[in-house]
Amino acid sequence: MSLLQSVSVLRKSFHLVGNRSFAAAAASDEALVKTALNELHKELGGDMVPFAGYELPVLYKGTENGGVMKEHLWCRSAGKASLFDVSHMGQIRWHGKDRVAFLEKVVVGDIAGLAPGSGCLSLVTNAKGGIIDDTVITNAGDFVYMVVNGATKFGDMKHFQEQMAQFDGDVTMEYLEDSMQLLAIQGPGAAEAVSKILPSGFDLTNMAFMTGTDTTLDGVDGCRITRCGYTGEDGFEIAMPAEHAVSIASKLLEDPTVNPTGLGARDSLRLEAGLCLYGHDLNEDINPVMGSLGWTLGGPGSRRRTEQGFLGADNFLTPDGKLKKQSQKRVGIMGMKAPAREHAEIYDATGENLIGEVTSGTFSPCLKKPIAMGYVSTPNAKNGTEVMIKIRGKMQKAEVTKMPFVETRYYRVPE
Repeated sequence: MSLLQSVSVLRKSFHLVGNRSFAAAAASDEALVKTALNELHKELGGDMVPFAGYELPVLYKGTENGGVMKEHLWCRSAGKASLFDVSHMGQIRWHGKDRVAFLEKVVVGDIAGLAPGSGCLSLVTNAKGGIIDDTVITNAGDFVYMVVNGATKFGDMKHFQEQMAQFDGDVTMEYLEDSMQLLAIQGPGAAEAVSKILPSGFDLTNMAFMTGTDTTLDGVDGCRITRCGYTGEDGFEIAMPAEHAVSIASKLLEDPTVNPTGLGARDSLRLEAGLCLYGHDLNEDINPVMGSLGWTLGGPGSRRRTEQGFLGADNFLTPDGKLKKQSQKRVGIMGMKAPAREHAEIYDATGENLIGEVTSGTFSPCLKKPIAMGYVSTPNAKNGTEVMIKIRGKMQKAEVTKMPFVETRYYRVPE
């Protein structure tokens, strides 16, 4: 973030919604930013910690359903839903007649192919093909709506500004800063819970996964709902004006099936679902194919793989759109007796040859056993391959396995 302290916000193509300047917001030594729900978190027993420059709850203390393990299992339980404050994430609106053409230069996804209301997970790449960030992008009709990670949002916007300076077209980036707050409600009971604050007649049954729309929430105008999430469950991300965030969150929490949930459970839930955490499982030296995310480019023969045109494409795609072989791949790992943490070394079955490193690891509350993901040399990336992991100085047997570790339950519209 410190690289952004000198970035000017006066460029005519950049519009900041909020009170803080772009440069000041990027400064790493500032006091932690408090979301609109900060006091509510504390009232609910939130154990507040620094995260991505914000003060956010890692878990909730002193409540019947508080603590990482209970919060995690609640989100997976039938009829239940978990409420997360994800207002640290960056919300961007892209305007201008050439907004799609620009975005297809900086992300790998088929943005032109998104029908109004439809979205996709995509990746922002650099000139080497490395991943700058992962992002959810939705065609909102009159604009394109993008959500980026909180820890990387200022770096992302600096990168976008640099690319816009080289782009000959009509595109404007509108950063919503903290004027819009973002909540996620996830779990088997998420649709039932969120339906109580949606307008009567809003049809969630026909709202597909990775689609979104503007709406009112609990009678508040200027809100947005997207069916997506970071847990492997059905769920929604809902954006609302900051001044209404507490009332909307409180309304949701009046439902006894909804439980406030912190960063700790959010991390273990996403790992069970095989989802990446940027800065750990992905970084600027890892390209989409290494990261086992080649599917974000589309299948063989897809427009984005054949036309390319985005930064770094030639580093992981052949001229005819085939995925280039990589020296390493991201894999799931199970079988060890103790959790393997980030940077734990992975060896081949003999324990003699270093073949990779763990990037995320935890104890799975649902499986009741350790799980991890990491990178191994491609010859060792096949499911079922035996490996050894050095955990606390001792070698433990493990096995490469497919992800997700638990069955995902993303919503499908009934046929």
